[in-house]
Amino acid sequence: MPRVAAYDRQECLEKAMTLFWEKGFHGTSLKDIEHTLNMRPGSIYAAFGNKESLYSQALDLYADTMGRDFLEKLKGQGTPIEGLASYVRELGNLRDTNPPSRACMLVKGLLETGDETPALQKKIETSLADMEIIFREAFTEAKKAGQIRDPNYPSHQPERLARKLQCEVMGLRAFAQRSGNRQELKLLAGDIAMSLLSLQS
Repeated sequence: MPRVAAYDRQECLEKAMTLFWEKGFHGTSLKDIEHTLNMRPGSIYAAFGNKESLYSQALDLYADTMGRDFLEKLKGQGTPIEGLASYVRELGNLRDTNPPSRACMLVKGLLETGDETPALQKKIETSLADMEIIFREAFTEAKKAGQIRDPNYPSHQPERLARKLQCEVMGLRAFAQRSGNRQELKLLAGDIAMSLLSLQS
């Protein structure tokens, strides 16, 4: 069975990521995969393994891409909290863009994986925890720099703030997925961003 070249492999993973992000794990058929990757079943299996393995690799690509993009957005901002607020404001534009799905692929996957695919569920939970760690590190940096107002309040601790932001981001993406109201989405994102900025001393 011929092997897929490295550059072809990356391209195929990107296509698979887009497909799974749009349709979900259970909603994606093997025929969908064959058509999207333009590969025969045997070649797909030889290159990526079974459907669960391909989905797992697509999740890795999504999580890595999301993490890199987020860290890139933080650069050039005045403070870590301003970077987080800028990131949230950009989520308010989700109805103006055309991603495969406005819902986060990780959250979407978490809702549909379960006991029958425990390895996938664990991978998704780990990826979400990794994103929360990135948020926590940003808040920790702000706290060390003296940029958080009333830093000893329990609700102003980096761990609590990171978990709260994770929930808000998930909720914002869910709202973007179900609602066609662009202006309301922007207002909600702006409210969350302002709440973040209000933390600054």
